[in-house]
Amino acid sequence: MQRFAREFGITGETRVLDIGGTPDNWLLLAEQPRLVLLNTPRAREELAGAASWVAGDGRSLPFRDGAFDVVFSNSVIEHVGDRASQQRFAREVARVGRAWWVQTPNRWFPVEQHLLTPFVHWLPKAWQRAIVPRFNIWSVLVRVTPDRRRFYIEHYLNEVRLLGAGELRALFPGGRLIRERFWGITKSLIAAGP
Repeated sequence: MQRFAREFGITGETRVLDIGGTPDNWLLLAEQPRLVLLNTPRAREELAGAASWVAGDGRSLPFRDGAFDVVFSNSVIEHVGDRASQQRFAREVARVGRAWWVQTPNRWFPVEQHLLTPFVHWLPKAWQRAIVPRFNIWSVLVRVTPDRRRFYIEHYLNEVRLLGAGELRALFPGGRLIRERFWGITKSLIAAGP
């Protein structure tokens, strides 16, 4: 968050749209921007402390062109579905923001960051369908209800589409690619622009 704030000179006057975020993330900054959070209606409880939030879909944003100084999105683009859905998401981000910061886990990092399980995301989908419901580290570490666990695993198997550097760069032409590293390996990717 500190790097994001430095990169864009975030002040109390900066208009920021956070797609998929919650208020907690923004407490990490000393100076709060003029923030609007956009999230699914399911996230209503997590957004209770937000000054301004909108229920919506990042692939069809309910804002005019250039409405925000910066659009921020942290680990959302991989959740919107297939490549066409990711392209719609990227177009909307670029349409409503004069600048953007879109972070996503790197497909080529050895630990799948949603399930916290090594190498599973590199296996064929049929193998993932057999393994993931029976074993993943996320289920061991995070205590959730059985229905929430089923929902998350189905969402992962059916909708999460991880991206590599080339794919993210193609979605945000004209931007630059920032690599977040862990032990020298690119853990996450950020498209920042323009």
